Amino acid sequence: MRTELKIMSARAVKSAVSIIAAGFSCESGCTVTFDFAPVGTLENKLAAGEVADVVILSQPAIEKLAYAGALVEGSARALGRMSIGVCVRTGAVTPDLSTPEAFRALLASARAIAVSDPSIGGTSAVYLPKLFERIGMTAVLEPKLRRQKGGGGDVAECVACCQAEIGITFISEMLPVAGVTVAGPLPAAYGNDTIYCAALPLAGRSPEQARALVETLLRQQSRTAWESAGFGQA
Repeated sequence: MRTELKIMSARAVKSAVSIIAAGFSCESGCTVTFDFAPVGTLENKLAAGEVADVVILSQPAIEKLAYAGALVEGSARALGRMSIGVCVRTGAVTPDLSTPEAFRALLASARAIAVSDPSIGGTSAVYLPKLFERIGMTAVLEPKLRRQKGGGGDVAECVACCQAEIGITFISEMLPVAGVTVAGPLPAAYGNDTIYCAALPLAGRSPEQARALVETLLRQQSRTAWESAGFGQA
């Protein structure tokens, strides 16, 4: 029996999944290795033939794999819901995010805004340019944007290092970064909550252990880790 499982996972769930998987390893004696990356990057790796025992991706990405016949039938399970939010440097005035008007005013007044570079294929990175276009602020915001190729953690680090006044990305990626405070989610009218799901690829090498790991991610004792990482119920 193999004693190692490989998870290919979206970065948005890194904090919770790392904690829960560590507990699973202690209980089962099975080593868990990770490849945390933006969803688009992981989709490309899987398409190129890279093998994982568990994949954790946004619901649309999981549905795409299921449609292609790449997953064990019925193995997809919803883990939690994550919102895009705004962070500021710790100690800075918390901005008003209560209405669409307040959020647009914040964007207009900020001198520099950190976001993820759309080229990395992350869910929030792809969504935000569409949002800026929808609210008619693309031209105004373009000179202010500080695009980060390392993902949401780098967005928060950019704010912590005073290279941007605000950062916009998934809340779960900002919470672990020292030196920033999460002001809250985007106004509901502009939100784009994402459900993350775990599933078993057909090419996985240890389906029984992989299924046990997914069940561990879902059990009630694991809810604290998900809630601490900012996730709501799917």
